[in-house]
Amino acid sequence: MSLRPDLAIIANHVTAGARVLDIGCGDGELMAVLRDQRQVDARGLELDPANVSRAVGKGLSVIQGDADTDLAYYPDTAFDYAILSQTLQTARAPDAVLSELLRIGGRAFVSFPNFAYWRVRWRLLWGGRMPVTKALPVSWYATQDIHHLTIDDFRAFVAERGIIVERAWFLTGQRRISSAAANLRAEHAVFLLRR
Repeated sequence: MSLRPDLAIIANHVTAGARVLDIGCGDGELMAVLRDQRQVDARGLELDPANVSRAVGKGLSVIQGDADTDLAYYPDTAFDYAILSQTLQTARAPDAVLSELLRIGGRAFVSFPNFAYWRVRWRLLWGGRMPVTKALPVSWYATQDIHHLTIDDFRAFVAERGIIVERAWFLTGQRRISSAAANLRAEHAVFLLRR
């Protein structure tokens, strides 16, 4: 199974045998890889009932829930890792969700699309409309994204809260790129965080 590039990075950096909560886990694609290839005790929280059914059908432990409200029910440090992939920008209260991730897990992976990517800027500048790209495939009125953030926004956000960035990866399409000018050059970012 070929994982989305940000998920592949996460899968390759989760310690074998770890306890993981994947928030916004979709149909459980990452969880299945972590379970089968890394012997991870993976649990999932997913909003979409159809995705919950697909994940459970794969033998995964996934419950229906909302990251904005249901993370409060998990005990402190219940997991080694909390994962939030391509979900932060859809949260009503991303600051509260991130705080909960770091309370629940010793470390947190967060991945998101970078709204400062040069192609997005270009389409806004020359077209004057919200872009539809491979990374942002739906029109503004159909997107679940309600908080458009950039890599530099996220870096400032975590720095203001004293959150430590252990590692960061930047992607354009399927390709990893260096951190040099990542705010302009990267379509997506993956951060590994801890308190």
